Amino acid sequence: MQVDPRALRFSAALTTVVLALVLVTGSTWLLGAQTVVFALGLLGASPYGMIFKGIVKSPPPELEDAAPPRFAQGVGLVFALVGLVGYVTQITPLALGATAAALFAAFLNAAFGFCLGCEMFLIIRRIFPAAN
Repeated sequence: MQVDPRALRFSAALTTVVLALVLVTGSTWLLGAQTVVFALGLLGASPYGMIFKGIVKSPPPELEDAAPPRFAQGVGLVFALVGLVGYVTQITPLALGATAAALFAAFLNAAFGFCLGCEMFLIIRRIFPAAN
């Protein structure tokens, strides 16, 4: 399966805004909503991607393999879940640290087109080629 890299950056930009708002407000509900978005992205049904498709009508100049971005959504999901645990249990350093790490990764993708989770995916595939 192939994906539009522009949609990935758009999704990362929205994720950056949402996670920044979580850090500013401490909203468990907002982080919970972003966690659901990560889970849907892992399944290939990101609502942010659907919004992008509704806005942008031009075909992408190129497509990318969907596996690395889906892996990145899974990594984001793990960090969001850890952040949620931190907020719910009132372990503030855990909540802020996990949310900030996810925010940092989303910002790298949105601002510079560097997908940290995608790079992790590629490194793992190089280390464990039998998983290809």
